[in-house]
Amino acid sequence: MRNGVGVADIHDFLRYLVDQEGSDLHIKPGGPPSIRVSGNLVKASFDSLRVLDCVAAAMEIMNDEQKHQLEHAGEVDFAFSEPGVGRFRVNVYKQRGSVAIAARLVLPSAPSFAALGLPPAIETLANEHRGMLLITGPTSSGKTTTTGAVLNHINSTRACHILTIEDPIEILYADDVAMVSQREIGEDTKDFTTALRAAMRQDPDVIFVGEIRDAETVGAALQAAETGHLVLATLHTTDVAETVSRVIDFFPPFQQKQARVALAGSLAGVVSQRLLKRAGGGRVAAIEILVMNGRVRDLILNPEQTHMIPDIVAESGFYGMQTFDQALLALFRAGLVELEEAKSAATNPHDFQIALQQEGLQPV
Repeated sequence: MRNGVGVADIHDFLRYLVDQEGSDLHIKPGGPPSIRVSGNLVKASFDSLRVLDCVAAAMEIMNDEQKHQLEHAGEVDFAFSEPGVGRFRVNVYKQRGSVAIAARLVLPSAPSFAALGLPPAIETLANEHRGMLLITGPTSSGKTTTTGAVLNHINSTRACHILTIEDPIEILYADDVAMVSQREIGEDTKDFTTALRAAMRQDPDVIFVGEIRDAETVGAALQAAETGHLVLATLHTTDVAETVSRVIDFFPPFQQKQARVALAGSLAGVVSQRLLKRAGGGRVAAIEILVMNGRVRDLILNPEQTHMIPDIVAESGFYGMQTFDQALLALFRAGLVELEEAKSAATNPHDFQIALQQEGLQPV
């Protein structure tokens, strides 16, 4: 027994998550911990937890500042390393008057493009020396992993200064060909906007913004991209078209024309992804890719034509672009996902069905 958590404690739960090859751990009173395996949430083989058990588990992994933030804000984000087990992104929050924990296992090191099987266009975008590259998707879509692969590629191939601004720091990078400086919100800097403004005095070549959350952050990121830096950022959007619209909509109407000009001039590309169940176990990413060219730039500048971006993406395979449905078709053709899984993730199920028939992958 440790810290009054019964026969098992938070350290045992984290170890169990890794042993079961899970991605997320959930702890709250009234039941045993749950873990997410291959996208499914399952009950772990532990006793039910009491309110005091969950409080003790949270107190065990938080420092005094994090405890203070939980008490006053009702939630706190931080990274936690369990020696010999792994590194986790943790959110401790209050619910129904008690404490709950959500912990996600993050990779011990940055992956490679080859290990993830990412489309070649992503490596091409990673080789850009200026502009903004957005990695987008809903929660639990693998944005951190793809971003890690991009930064790992730059770190291993380019003599430059990479500056990351994260909340919290998830993957730790050792200097390779590049030099990497990592700043954590709340620990090393006040907020994303403050850190981005200060970045201009820190001589970066590549800037990674952990998450774009407001107009001030996206404005500072666009300015950095316009001044010759490669800016990599994540955003919670579902596809490339929504991503373009979301960036513009961060700004009030009277600033949106200027925002369109800035985005059209600085955007290098958008990578949007969704995680699917892999046939045979595990998960695989379906990825939609937008690569900036003259046609896309014109559509961003013209608000009456921006809705046509998905059509251009679908027609521009030569540039490395692909829609989600094209990615899903390729995954199904390769036997990486089951048919029903691909259909459920399709942006346009009817059009996807027709594409399957045209490919001879399903009877007419």
